[in-house]
Amino acid sequence: MKKLQRLELLKDFVQEAVDRGASSVQAVHQYIADLPFEALQQTGLINEEKAGLRQKHQQTIGVVYDAIRRINREIGQLISDQFENLEESTIAAERIAPEPKPASRPDPEPLPSVKPKAEISKAVPARKAAAKKRPATKTAAKKPAAKKSPAKKKAG
Repeated sequence: MKKLQRLELLKDFVQEAVDRGASSVQAVHQYIADLPFEALQQTGLINEEKAGLRQKHQQTIGVVYDAIRRINREIGQLISDQFENLEESTIAAERIAPEPKPASRPDPEPLPSVKPKAEISKAVPARKAAAKKRPATKTAAKKPAAKKSPAKKKAG
C-alpha cells in the first residue's frame, strides 16, 4: 500500500473518531443538561407551558454538535481533495518526464597482462618498516620526567 493511501486511511479513521466522539459527547451533554429540567419538573416548578424551554435547550445543544460534525466532514473533504491533487500531480509529473534512455555501456578496457612476480618487485620500491613505539611508563605526578639522551650507535 502506498504511503499516500495509508495517510488517507488514517485521515478517514481520525474523521470517523471525531464524528463518533462528537455524538458521544452530545449525548452526555444532553443528559447532564436535562437533569435540572427533570428536577424542576418533578417538583412542579416547570409546567407544560415552560416545557418548551427544555426542548429549545436540547435543540441548541444539537445544533452545536451538528456544526462540529459538519466542520469535521468539510475538513475531511478538504484533506481528501488535497490527497487527490497530490496523486494527480504525481501522475502528471510521470507523464511529462522524459523516458530515460537505456545507458549505453562503453566497451570495457582490456585487462592488463599479468607480469611475473620478479618484474613487480623491481617496479615497486620496498617500504621501510615503521619503528615501534616504546610503551609509556608512569612517572610521579609532581616530578617531571627525566630526559634521556639519544643512544649512540657503535660503528662496526
